[in-house]
Amino acid sequence: MHEHSETVDVDFIAPRHLAGGGDPAWVTVPLHRACGWSHGHDPLMPRVILSSPDQKALLRLEPDPDGQWWTLQHAPTEDRPAWYASFGARTPVEIIAAFTDALTDPTTDRDKTHDPLAPLLAAGWSPSYNLHRFVSPDNSVRVDVHETTGTWWIGAVLDDARPPVWQARFGEHTPKQLIAAFTTALTDPHPAARTGTVLSLPTRNPDLVTHTRQEVPAQQVASALEDRVRQLAARHAAPAAPTAIPPTPVRRSRPHPLMPLSPHRST
Repeated sequence: MHEHSETVDVDFIAPRHLAGGGDPAWVTVPLHRACGWSHGHDPLMPRVILSSPDQKALLRLEPDPDGQWWTLQHAPTEDRPAWYASFGARTPVEIIAAFTDALTDPTTDRDKTHDPLAPLLAAGWSPSYNLHRFVSPDNSVRVDVHETTGTWWIGAVLDDARPPVWQARFGEHTPKQLIAAFTTALTDPHPAARTGTVLSLPTRNPDLVTHTRQEVPAQQVASALEDRVRQLAARHAAPAAPTAIPPTPVRRSRPHPLMPLSPHRST
């Protein structure tokens, strides 16, 4: 007789860009524990500030009813001016995490050309008004690229009469591979998993959002973040040195005294 393990009700929300913000720890904990970002100690303030190991990037998570809750600022480097990225409170953490995962990936080929619009086109998004504005097939996400400055604005909208559900902004010098990681995650058709958040969804309009509730083992839910931390930490682990294999000695036969040394041997 098998004992039934404890389960948790999990709602799988699609599309993921209307699933709500989710747990910020999905972003902050791996940055700290897997990628070595340090944080300050200010328990009296409802904010999180993380800085990269090289002290060039600063991620600030601060509840701000009038602005972006997530802000990432990067100092200038030898080959790039300073840049920034910001995300609203209801930006799904899975999509933000794609951005920060790409930022901290030591294997990223930074010389490779990345087109952030390519994932949108592959997912069936179409230009709207002009070639610098794209709209999702369900018309609930819009992407604007400023033709002159090169800045990006991405927002989830329910209708034009209300403010965006969330918005992401990227400065003109934000690395294209990071924006491409964001747009790839944005168009991912897989639903986002949420617990106890159906009533707080941006909308429950069945024409825009679908959710499926499933019972998931509590241990699986509890270990998801730890699994993510381990996977990201493995990217920074030094590869194991290959085992040295001693060379096989080559046996050289001693020529017979009567055998000619010329390669053209007589028969």
